[in-house]
Amino acid sequence: MKKVAIGVDIGGTNTAIGVVDEAGNVMVKDNISTPSHGDIDKYITDLSDAIKELIKSVKLLNEDLDILGIGIGAPNGNYYSGTIEYAPNLSFKGVVHLVKLLRANFSDMAALALTNDANAAAIGEMIYGGAKGMKNFVMITLGTGLGSGIVVNGDLVYGSDGFAGECGHTTLVPEGRPCGCSALGHLEAYCSAPGMKRTAFELMAHYNANDSLLADKSFRELDSKMIFEAAEKGDKVALEVFEKTGAWLGHGLANTVHHLSPEAIFLFGGPTAAGDLIFKPTKENMEKHLLPIFKNKIQILPSKLKRGDAAIVGASALVWKEIEK
Repeated sequence: MKKVAIGVDIGGTNTAIGVVDEAGNVMVKDNISTPSHGDIDKYITDLSDAIKELIKSVKLLNEDLDILGIGIGAPNGNYYSGTIEYAPNLSFKGVVHLVKLLRANFSDMAALALTNDANAAAIGEMIYGGAKGMKNFVMITLGTGLGSGIVVNGDLVYGSDGFAGECGHTTLVPEGRPCGCSALGHLEAYCSAPGMKRTAFELMAHYNANDSLLADKSFRELDSKMIFEAAEKGDKVALEVFEKTGAWLGHGLANTVHHLSPEAIFLFGGPTAAGDLIFKPTKENMEKHLLPIFKNKIQILPSKLKRGDAAIVGASALVWKEIEK
């Protein structure tokens, strides 16, 4: 009998759902809107119905399936309590007991677990990706924010309350840029995709760079992909955005190395598609800030999770970890 797991990724706009096999292949997938109405009971009904329909569709492909459970990645997801707590990008307010509510509709599932999206990506990398066999590594997700998942001695680090591992909210520049969390100078404010956009506009203002390929873009319009495309064409502002982003990220990762001494740090997310433009300055600047005992020991690697399905696959990996217990 083929064993599979269901992965659910709850984003601010959409919720992606997929059935994933033991090799990390997504057999079928679907998505529903993550609602703006804030009615958690209605959302649980809609999500449960969508999962059940997906189970029906995958069983039409292969009736001999053992569906082991449901893994969920969500903003501010707390693994210990199965709750989503004060997620700023979701319409559900306060503390939402998501696992308990979903369990009522899937009482037969052997495993049902929730964590935040970066932790899910770390588990996905360990089960399906480049971290197979590694016991100590860090996953950094670069996107709208900067998330992180930390694995020590083969276990994800959750801390005493379920929220450990917020490397993106370490202070990089005292009294620096406002972060999305409202604090100042956090790593996320400099190295996320929006942080790269802010750097581009600062540089264009600094150089009065009217000739930059980015100069005609509005603040709302510009994104990290456009910066990458301009850098490929040799645009000086775009190239410097990657140099500065890599310098800041490398500095931040050096702090992470000093705390954890990981075997590797994996980078995942849109900006990593730039390859050496981001990896080279990040590696150089991490090494620059490391103590001698750590130099030239820690790899910085691209994630091996399939980009389009990574969120679903990462969430589903939670099930395999639960079954192992």
